[in-house]
Parts: sequence; structure tokens; C-alpha cells
Amino acid sequence: MDEYFNQMNKIIKEKMTSSRIRFMLQDVLDLRKNIWVPRRGDQGPKTIDQIHKEAELEEHQEQIKVHQQLLSKKERSHTPGGGPNSQPQDDGCGNTVLISKDRPIDTNRLYKIIKSGGMDLNNLVLAPGGKAGCKGVWRSWEKGCSGGTEAKPASADQESGRPATSTLNHFSALQQTSSLLSSSDTDHRDRDHFDRSGHVDGREGSPITKRSFSRESQERGGRSEESAPTPPPSLPKPSLSEEEMEKKSKAIIDEYLHITDLKEALQCVAELNSASMLYVFVRQGLESTLERSTTVREHLGLLLHQLVKVGTLPTEQYYKGLQEILEVTEDMAIDIPYMWLYLAELITPMLHEGGIPMGQLFREISKPLVPLGKAGVLLAQILQLLCKGMTPKKVGDLWIEAGLNWNDFLPEDKDVNKFVTEQKVEFTTGEELGPKEVVKKQLLSGEELSKQLDRLLQDKADNKHIMDWVEANLDEEQAASNHFVRSLMASVCGIAIICEHPYKAIAEQIMVRAELLQKYLNDEEKELQALYALQAMMVHMEEPANLLCMFFDTLYDEDIIKEEAFYKWETSKDPAEQTGRGVVLKSVTAFFTWLREPEEESDKE
Repeated sequence: MDEYFNQMNKIIKEKMTSSRIRFMLQDVLDLRKNIWVPRRGDQGPKTIDQIHKEAELEEHQEQIKVHQQLLSKKERSHTPGGGPNSQPQDDGCGNTVLISKDRPIDTNRLYKIIKSGGMDLNNLVLAPGGKAGCKGVWRSWEKGCSGGTEAKPASADQESGRPATSTLNHFSALQQTSSLLSSSDTDHRDRDHFDRSGHVDGREGSPITKRSFSRESQERGGRSEESAPTPPPSLPKPSLSEEEMEKKSKAIIDEYLHITDLKEALQCVAELNSASMLYVFVRQGLESTLERSTTVREHLGLLLHQLVKVGTLPTEQYYKGLQEILEVTEDMAIDIPYMWLYLAELITPMLHEGGIPMGQLFREISKPLVPLGKAGVLLAQILQLLCKGMTPKKVGDLWIEAGLNWNDFLPEDKDVNKFVTEQKVEFTTGEELGPKEVVKKQLLSGEELSKQLDRLLQDKADNKHIMDWVEANLDEEQAASNHFVRSLMASVCGIAIICEHPYKAIAEQIMVRAELLQKYLNDEEKELQALYALQAMMVHMEEPANLLCMFFDTLYDEDIIKEEAFYKWETSKDPAEQTGRGVVLKSVTAFFTWLREPEEESDKE
């Protein structure tokens, strides 16, 4: 085989004179010997990223070419008729003049100018406005290109107040504008200073009755907050059709039940701007949650309660939407065995503070149910759910105060006493409760107690509702225990924390719970236990900066914890409360320094 290749090489060298044929045959020989290497390797198919990168590279190269062409055109346009030896020179007025070195100078023209009398050598001025001597010449040069002209006498337009033609140089407009801006800024600073010092804007500071750590810290730092501009009033939206209202209602309800953002849901319903169609929202909400979980039904009930409380949902619209559901309950009960309990879970939140009174609500919802003989069943379910949030005695008092009577809701042939006993609503008859009710108050574990308190606070239950729940589910000994106080403080402050970086505390969340905390932190020992709970929370959160100081400031301002309890916590040597105490105590150094300032000032006096 090697001999064959050698012979072929000899033939190529001896016989073939064309270099092209020679190289083609050489490639064939290399291929047979497997020593041929392609000029470009086998790269395989290109990926999408490679194609995009190549396209970007080509586009970038095209842009460079275009840019270079533009630059070359500009360079050629700057030298019109000047030739290669032309050089730009400044004429002293900001204009560029091209002067060619190759241009011949005819000296005879100078003599012609002198002979013709075109130039007066005696009055020749080498600089503008030379009448004032050398000093005047320098002044005129400072004015620029048009500095040598004399000031014209005032014309009739100037005397009448109209602006005349300016004789200043090209940059005088900038000088005038800057002077106007500087004078405007000066006036603005003067007005701003007068507003802050003289209270011209009409804002008056409210009288301070108690010192505040955060307020004084802001005053020392010189921080001031500007009032946000009032947004323009929104234009009224056209009324929605029933079909459009159903679609929007479904979207709002689904989003609310998914993220449980009550504030956002209230705003979305208010933006519908269709008060006469809100019964569709009520009906859609009841239909979509009737067969879902208890938590979902309670959340929807809370949303409807808040809508009524803030005035967005009129009670007539609530009744109308609810009545459309109640009219078909007899048929629905066939497919939904626990339908009356589910309806009760949706309606019960409306009896919370700020909702609809019990007497008015019960009379309205029973109208379509009395002919069916089912009004008593629904009302009994609602009353039993109420007993989970307050004592049966309080529920019975509400029933009696509303002037309600079972005879108005039950069929004529129904035995009232038997019905009351079967439904376990004897408290509505005004009878004294036996020891059975006391047995129902079981001791809750710490985890269960915290879970229930968190649920009530997350559902934005009012303080009275939470107090009623404590009274209904905890005995007096457990409600007065240190364990309950710690759980309550941890739940209230935990809801107020914004989990961002850095952590922040919403003071308003604690302020609205001031009445609740003051009820159960009724002595110095319980206040100390509450501070221990905050200390343990900070240690668990790995001591976030300034968070405990924010809590201390709000608790002190709202008279929830007194000054003596803070000092007692600071000097506490309780061995059970020493975990992480050093770092926590250091984080509130500024608060205690501020707290002692009045004592130091009084000592100096």
C-alpha cells in the first residue's frame, strides 16, 4: 500500500503541472491515509445561545461601521474648500475660521486700501469701544464679541414698559436665568424658614402631655416629615351589570381567600363603586364558600362584617344577597347535610362589634325560613357558635336584651322547652347555668392558647370579642396566670412585626390593643412577665436591631407598662431569664438613657 502511494506521488510530481490538480490529489491521498485535517473543525449544530450571540456580534460590528462612516463624513464636512493644510482658528467671538497656509498674500492690496482713503489711521481702534482709553478697552473686551457697542438711548418701547432689543453678548441669557433662579431659591428658603418658625401655613402642634422616646429622638436628629400631596379625586365609574359584577366579585373573593389580605379586599370592594349591586357580591361569596372549609367560611364572614362596619356594604344589600340563598335552602339541604352549620359559620361574624345587632339580624334572616319551619335550627346553630367566643350567660343576655322569643321562630306545634333542651340553648330562657358549663372550661396548653390568640388577632377581632373569648374558654385562675400574660404579649407584638430587613414594628397594631393589654397587665408583676416575654421573643429572633426599643417606646407611651416595671426588668437577676439577656439589654440602652434624663435634670436643678 505504501508503494502505491509513493508511485502516485511520483506521478503527481512528474506528470502534473497544474498546482490546483496537484493539491486536490494530495487531499485525496491524505484522506486515504486518515491524516487529513479540515481547516475548520466539526463544530456540530449551533445552539440558540450561540446564534443569538453571533447575531449580537454582527449587529455590533455593523453599528461600529456606521459610526465610523459618520465620523469620516463629519471630518470631511468640517474642512470645506480648505485643503489639506487648512487649520481652524478662533476669531475671538467663539466662531471657527479656516485659514489656509498655502493661500498667497497680495501686498499690493494694502496700498490700495490706504490710497483709497478706506481706513482712517488716526481713528483706528484695535479693540471695541476705545473712547475711554486703555481702561475702557479692557472693560469692553470683557463683554465679548458685541462689547464695543455703545448703549442706545431708551426708546419709546422701553419707556412704555415693553422690552427693547438687547445689546448684551450671547451668554447674557444664561446670566439672567441664573440670577432669576437664585433669587427664586432665596425667596423660597425665606418663605420655608418663615413657615417653620412663624407657623404661617396654619399647622399647629398638638399639646404634648407626655414625653415620647421616639418623638424626642426625631427632634434631636432634625428629621421632619412632609405631608403627602392629596391625590386628585377619582372620576365616578359607570355602574356594572350583574354579569360583570359576578366576575369581579369572584376575582376579589378568590384573591382574598388565597392571601387573606383584609385591607386589600376592602379597598377592592370599595373601588367597585356599585353600592346598589353589592348583593351580588354577598350572594357570590356565600355560594362559593358554602361547601368549603370552616376557616374559609369564617374568613368570608369576617370580610362581610368589616364591609358593613366601615359602611361599604349597606345592610339592605347584605339581607338581599343572603335572602337569595336562604330561599333555596330546603333543596340545598338534600345535598348538604350540615348546611345549617355552614350557614351559621358564615353569618355569626356579623354579630361582632360594629356589625348588625342580634335582634335585627335574627328577625330578617328568619323571614324566608319561618314558613319552612327551619328558622329555629339556624338560630340555634348561630347561638352555639357565639358561645365559643363568649360565655353562654352573655349570649343569653344578648338574646333577652334584643327581645327575642322562640315562639316567633318555631312552628306552632313545636314544643319550645323540648327544642331548647335538644339544641342546648337553655341560656336563652334566663335559667341559671349549672356546673356543666364550668366543666367545659378545660385547661389549654401553651401551644393551643397561643394558636387561638394568634387566630383571633389575625382575624382582626375587636378587643371586646377577645375578652369574651377569654372569659368563655379560660377560668379565672388561668386568665390571671403568668403563662397567659406571656402568651398574650407575644401574640400581640408578633402580629405587629414586619418581617423585612431590618425588622420593624407597627406601633398602631399595639396601640389598638392597649385596652386589651391593660386589662390583663393589671399589676407590676404581670408587666414584668410581659417584658420577659418580649425578651424571649428577641432572643428567639436573634436580637434584631432596634426592634425591642420600638416596642418599649410604644408600650411606655400608651401606659401599658409603667416606668417602675421597666427599671425592675433592667435590674432583674432572675436566673431563669438570663438567656441572651446581655445583648437584649444592650439594645435598649438608648431607651433607658432617655428614661433617666428627667431624674438627672432634676438633680442638676
